[in-house]
Amino acid sequence: MSVVSRHINIARFALILALSLVLSSLFAVPSWADGIPHAWGINLQDPGSPIESRIHGFHDMLLWIIILISIFVLGLLVWVMVRYNKWTNPTPTTTAHNVKLEIIWTLLPCLVLIGIALYSFPLLYYTDRTPDKYDMTVKVTGHQWYWSYEYPDNGNLSFDSHAIWDSSDVTQDQANKLIAEASPGWLIKGEPQRMLEVDNRVVLPVGSVVRVQVAGSDVEHSWFVPSLGVNRMSVPGHLTEVWIKLDREGIFYGQCSMICGNGHGYMPIVIEGVAPDKFAAWVQSKKSSVGQLNTPSHFAAAQ
Repeated sequence: MSVVSRHINIARFALILALSLVLSSLFAVPSWADGIPHAWGINLQDPGSPIESRIHGFHDMLLWIIILISIFVLGLLVWVMVRYNKWTNPTPTTTAHNVKLEIIWTLLPCLVLIGIALYSFPLLYYTDRTPDKYDMTVKVTGHQWYWSYEYPDNGNLSFDSHAIWDSSDVTQDQANKLIAEASPGWLIKGEPQRMLEVDNRVVLPVGSVVRVQVAGSDVEHSWFVPSLGVNRMSVPGHLTEVWIKLDREGIFYGQCSMICGNGHGYMPIVIEGVAPDKFAAWVQSKKSSVGQLNTPSHFAAAQ
């Protein structure tokens, strides 16, 4: 094969690669748009809190850094293949070391990492440190395999939250029946999400700083809500803490991200973000009907 033919093949490969990247970016859809999963999605979930908004900014910055580094390395590789192959450079150089070049390729990555650290450390502190002034507290307890929630600042309200699909044996007809029983208590209506719905949803007011205390009763779990940027371990005998401030009304889905046993896939989390007046009305309705917060009959029978 001639030198010209090889160069044409290299250019053709680079063109196909560039076109595939452009087309994939044009037709890609968010994987968690508005807190709801979408098939064939590749993007992050839409942020619903200032924590997740900052995480998105950090992610986008890292993505551009990775893209620029990848383009630079790809350019070097193509240049080396074209300039220093055995046809265009039949007599290779005998140079073994280049001190200046070695200093540059050691120093530049260090500077990039230092820049990333200067951005990431404040973000890590911001996500981990609960503000001194918070509006309310919610306690989360992980069980095998469901969640319990307590509102100590709102009349000590408490309830268990079980998955509608709490095992692989639940049929669609059974799920529809459970959804019909649970949906009157949901403040935000919408299309139920398979494997992600629960009977009793967590309700939080938009704009309020909520301190979330996470504990465990049996094994380790993880309370993970992607759109809010929160992920805390639920450890028996240990109390961890995270904070949430909802930016908008809506439904925010999450799941246990710790492999906690054969029911690990049936521990979803559903948070409803509502206006403060709707939250106050919800609290009053629960105070007037505390019995409705207990475990539903179909779950109580199973226990």
